[in-house]
Amino acid sequence: MYAFLLSTVVIFIAELGDKSQLMAMTFAARYRARDVIIGITAATALVHLASVGIGAWVGDSFADSQDTIALIAGVAFLAFALWTLKGDELTEDEAKKARNATGMAILAVGVAFFLAELGDKTMLATITLATQEGWFGTWIGSTVGMVAADALAIWVGAMLGKRLPEKAIKYGAASAFVLFGAVLIAEGLGAF
Repeated sequence: MYAFLLSTVVIFIAELGDKSQLMAMTFAARYRARDVIIGITAATALVHLASVGIGAWVGDSFADSQDTIALIAGVAFLAFALWTLKGDELTEDEAKKARNATGMAILAVGVAFFLAELGDKTMLATITLATQEGWFGTWIGSTVGMVAADALAIWVGAMLGKRLPEKAIKYGAASAFVLFGAVLIAEGLGAF
């Protein structure tokens, strides 16, 4: 349960202001929100299943080096904070593809999200979490966190017609990553 809750929160925060949210808003302007969320969920579940597999393998392979893994994970979260502050924008080409997607909505959204998430910070954060937490809870939690953040973007975009307050989200998410990173580093150094 801890892995589920932790990964839900971490990935929800990581997804705030991410280009995936912008893609979700763009697709929701073209397709029904339900179809967009189904496509996002399917793609996220697949990408994050691979992510937790990689993370669990690393965690198991280096089980005797958990302090080192915690230090590396802490530094990774500090890097995620910097990545968040740098920003992640939807390129004009990506926006054009989302606007011009044809065919079955769920398939179009699913394929676009699957490809967009490969190597994205939420994928890397999921791998990092899975090195120390249970793979199943991390998988389900990371999927729920990402879908919830993207659903929020769709809802805000549809209901309010406004974008999320980018600066507040960016600084809040970066602060959370710094906090998680600091805790992991302290844990790796034996403070806990």
